[in-house]
Amino acid sequence: MMKAASKSLILLFAKEKLLVIMGMMGFVLAAICAVYVALFGGIILPEGNVESAFSFNAAIAIFILSIAVLLQVSGLSPRGRKRIRWGFVFTVLIGYGIETIQHFRGINPRYTQVGTTTDVLFGTFFGIMSLVLITLTIIVAISFFRRRDEEQYPFLTLSIRYAFLSTMVSFAAGICMSVLQSRYTGAAGNFIVLHGLGFHALQTLPILGWLTEKAKIDSKRARVLIHVGSVSWMISILLIGIQTFLGRTIFEMSVLPILAVIALLGWLAALIVSFLDALKDNQALWINGKGYQ
Repeated sequence: MMKAASKSLILLFAKEKLLVIMGMMGFVLAAICAVYVALFGGIILPEGNVESAFSFNAAIAIFILSIAVLLQVSGLSPRGRKRIRWGFVFTVLIGYGIETIQHFRGINPRYTQVGTTTDVLFGTFFGIMSLVLITLTIIVAISFFRRRDEEQYPFLTLSIRYAFLSTMVSFAAGICMSVLQSRYTGAAGNFIVLHGLGFHALQTLPILGWLTEKAKIDSKRARVLIHVGSVSWMISILLIGIQTFLGRTIFEMSVLPILAVIALLGWLAALIVSFLDALKDNQALWINGKGYQ
């Protein structure tokens, strides 16, 4: 099963080599930032924080690799995929450049208080590029909600729809940070946690859909697993969002964070059940096809 999964992923990535290169570039930049932080620390006066550049580059790399896979099953035309592809390449390259260079210069790339007029303009341009990234992602998302030919991958398509809904919450958190000119709110709220968790739905939820496709279980069971896992993930994000808007950290022992963790366990349970179903089906195929003949 793992061998087949690796082969499938390689084939999908091979069709979007340009986006894969963008992803690898992000990991390289993140590695450079990590080495710098290990040797010299993360803070570069007056405002730079190389740790932030590390997390940004790594997060964008993961995001763009996810998009590289999802584009292949989006239903967009080749021409449409080409436009989206180059849009992401242009946006991501600018994002890498501004985020990394500015932090190494000791300047906050988004909300500088000490930079020159040029730095402020770069920050504004960074915000515009973020809106372009949101727009491109929404276009890809719409392609999944408009699809009517779901017979080939019905469960994967359903899970991806949930994933993009979660991503919209992440974008909302990003917009809040732009409006506030900060990731922090209230006494201890931090929008970056909500922002990151929302984006990671592009990895966690499609995996659930892919496993149900591999499991070859009946449609009702598969849809229940996807709904339970995906709704649990989204409930967790909404609870974290409420906690953040209240200006409180999610890393405290209070009702909302505890409920958020319980909801995430609901997603994990659905994932484990789907994995076991897929494993069981794979073992049955091996026994019938190769063993004990």
